[in-house]
Amino acid sequence: MVTNEDSDETLVGRYVRGDAAAFDLLYKRHELRVWRYLERNIRNQATSDELLQEVWCTLARNATSLESATRFRTRLFSLAYDRMTTALRAQPAPAGTQKAAGDSANPLAQAIGQLPREQREAYLLHVEGQLSVGEIAEITENAIDTTQNALRGARMTLRELLNEPT
Repeated sequence: MVTNEDSDETLVGRYVRGDAAAFDLLYKRHELRVWRYLERNIRNQATSDELLQEVWCTLARNATSLESATRFRTRLFSLAYDRMTTALRAQPAPAGTQKAAGDSANPLAQAIGQLPREQREAYLLHVEGQLSVGEIAEITENAIDTTQNALRGARMTLRELLNEPT
């Protein structure tokens, strides 16, 4: 029986052995975080929806390779990052031209949208993906120092944009 207390890695193992309920729980557990990560970077709901489906379909098709992956969440957000960067490269207009859903009502979302791309990506992988600096560096193929600087810069810029004291 699948429980909410099972680790992601345990659920992957169960899914590989044919337990579809395990995949459903993984999806429910991570869907919103992955979608927010995509949407806050892409700034287009329809594209984010499509990319989210691509990520989960890829995971479902390649589940056996996930068993040997370091951490499910790292692999999940790595796939989301790959799909997102591919989509951003294909966009004819800069990513900042479309507002993210709810931007006008959410000052934090507006501020995140104003971050430079590298800072926004690192910040959202950290916040939405709950990933470590090392995992973010691995996903973005940056040095750990570069990733730490991006996160530090993002936090400083967000404080300034939100008029918070340091």
